[in-house]
Amino acid sequence: MAGRTARERVRAELIREITEIARRQLATEGAAGLSLRAVAREMGMVSSAIYRYFPSRDDLLTALIIDGYNAVGAAVEQADARCTADGAGAPGHAGRWLAVCRAVREWALAHPHEYALLYGSPVPGYKAPDTTVPAAARDTVVFARIVAEAHAAGALDPAGPLPAPPPSIAGDLARVRAAVDLAAPDEVIVRALTAWAGLYGTVSFELFGQFANTVEDDRAAYFDHTMTLLGRLIGLKS
Repeated sequence: MAGRTARERVRAELIREITEIARRQLATEGAAGLSLRAVAREMGMVSSAIYRYFPSRDDLLTALIIDGYNAVGAAVEQADARCTADGAGAPGHAGRWLAVCRAVREWALAHPHEYALLYGSPVPGYKAPDTTVPAAARDTVVFARIVAEAHAAGALDPAGPLPAPPPSIAGDLARVRAAVDLAAPDEVIVRALTAWAGLYGTVSFELFGQFANTVEDDRAAYFDHTMTLLGRLIGLKS
């Protein structure tokens, strides 16, 4: 980046190298086995030197989590941007929904260990700080925008009569509405939230082996069909 000093460039390069080595550790040791000492050893640094960049293992985990969420968010944003860049030839809301769902799956399959850090088992003793929230919300904001735009256009037509959400979750739905700026009634938000959970549940089942001996023949086709069904639950038809 223009304007950075030599020291800043060296620091940025060292941070990049540390996080790259840490990602390789995720693949071999898992998140719980991430070790600053091991990273320092691979870099040929004394362990005390690495603490100038990441004071603790949790700080390094947080950096990896933010990087991962940003990567998923960028993939989803780019997928939606490609859909809307073609003007009159662009797919409708249902096509955009499917495209961004595919982007999540493709990223997860290409980066399974980073996906596991984000959506797998919690790391013992680690609690993600609030600084991870903006990156974590990037993909959800795109999903919410598609649903909000479809609702505003009067294009939502859910499949069949659906039960109303229970009054006891009204506060949860209000928090979702505020967090991702989803200007839609509760019944739309709860359907979108269900579909969002279904997306990540389906990707996780594939990635973590729960589809073994069950969905084997064509997982991509199964995924597309499932996401289409979830889109219909929301009311996305075109």
